[in-house]
Amino acid sequence: MQHELTLMAVHAHPDDEVLGTGGLLAACAAEGIRTVLVTCTNGEQGDGPGGVKPGEPGHDPDGVSALRLQELRESAAHLGIEVVELLGYRDSGMAGWDTNQHPDAFANVPVDVAAARLGALMERYRPQVLVTYDENGGYGHPDHIQAHRVAVAAAEATGIPAKLYYTAVPRERIAQLFESLRASGADMAEMELPEDFGTPEKLITTVVDVSPYVERKRKALEAHASQGENIFLLKLPEEVQHQAFAAEFFVRHLSRVPAPDREDDLFAGLR
Repeated sequence: MQHELTLMAVHAHPDDEVLGTGGLLAACAAEGIRTVLVTCTNGEQGDGPGGVKPGEPGHDPDGVSALRLQELRESAAHLGIEVVELLGYRDSGMAGWDTNQHPDAFANVPVDVAAARLGALMERYRPQVLVTYDENGGYGHPDHIQAHRVAVAAAEATGIPAKLYYTAVPRERIAQLFESLRASGADMAEMELPEDFGTPEKLITTVVDVSPYVERKRKALEAHASQGENIFLLKLPEEVQHQAFAAEFFVRHLSRVPAPDREDDLFAGLR
């Protein structure tokens, strides 16, 4: 199958593909744009069956990895992702966990080593558009930060992507969403966010309407059933879910083609 346009999304763990880029991946797939998802780790530090946490008795990292990769394949099918590439690195765990120190943890892999592997995938698939996290990995997760570093290094080394975007959560809109949740009677006791969470809306360059794909995003999220923290969104009122899922936001970091200050299409200037 010949593809004129290709999108590559680089994510840290199985399930990261859904919230920030699931609608974009589904929309591109529906349009005939080739979609390539690169997942950097196997998610060993996720919850095990029954919600068993890493470090607790009965937590089996290899078993968790196998389950999460199975869930990833199901999620990708819901989103219409054409290619899933696994770099297979070890999940580093959340910032401050002892697992951060494991020598094989993704966060400890030399950036140039992982970037060379990702660069080879860029050579194979020739993506015009590359999407990953910002310098802080969105919220400071070591593997997200490492995915950012590796993706940027590979893009710079190969010179292949014409446009590079960072996923973003608009600070003002997340505040509105939380107000909607409070108004709906949701228990927000454990959901207070720091004031600096998210990206100021004035810095966001690209807003993509993915409302036609909300149901696909919901099904993709449901596919990652082993990770209970993601299911929180699925317990919210349907109108709040739609508000949360219907648009995706990006900051354009690089464009080798003329691009408007504000856009609704990551492939603007490439078609």
